[in-house]
Amino acid sequence: MKRRLLLALAAALMAAPAFAAPEPYIAQALADPARASQAGQDAQRKPGDILAFAGVKPGDKVVDLIPGGGYFTRLFSKIVGPKGRVYALWPNEYLAEERSGADNSRKLAEDPAFPNLTVLVQPAAAFTAPEPVDLVFTSQNYHDYPDKFMGKVDPVAFDRQVYAALKPGGVFLIVDHAAQTGSGLRDTDTLHRIDPEIVKAELKEAGFVFAGESPALGNPADDHTKLVFDPAIRGHTDQFVFKFVKPGARR
Repeated sequence: MKRRLLLALAAALMAAPAFAAPEPYIAQALADPARASQAGQDAQRKPGDILAFAGVKPGDKVVDLIPGGGYFTRLFSKIVGPKGRVYALWPNEYLAEERSGADNSRKLAEDPAFPNLTVLVQPAAAFTAPEPVDLVFTSQNYHDYPDKFMGKVDPVAFDRQVYAALKPGGVFLIVDHAAQTGSGLRDTDTLHRIDPEIVKAELKEAGFVFAGESPALGNPADDHTKLVFDPAIRGHTDQFVFKFVKPGARR
């Protein structure tokens, strides 16, 4: 019996996803006292795994799209350092629903601890960056773009704009709440979820290459039928983490 238990444990460990130790600059960013107020979210949001998967590094130019409370903005700023740049980008339509978002980002940009941060505000249907960037990152907001409050943006047209903003070899990293397979865009406005397969199809149509996914935020106990704000699942939804790459050698 004991031997069978040991064998079962070994098999489980082999099957479990293995996450490499973060690069030193990621570890330093996670430990930076300037983000101490948000460090309590780390166990839930798995930033070390997400940032390592994204491949962000010192000197990079990053767009943090709809950055919320600036959780990842702070980390990107610390990682890319003085030779890099972070653009916290807010669509006008989103700000009509959450007016304080851009103000919070501007306040963060005024903090001497984040000197490489710039705030951008632009129409949802006209995504652009001031310079070619290495990474466009969005967490839990890709599903918003086709919704009425955002002007029913065509996701493929939006993806093509992101593609144009990226350097060759640049990454579009999407984190979002998973909807039922085959549901397409059905649940974007009601449950705030999106079918992972339609995301892959949209990005492929825009010219991106799917470069893999991270299981860091997966939750098989989520049946994909509940509103993401339902107390029974909030903070524990099954989230996909997809990495898409613009073809070409990264400069």
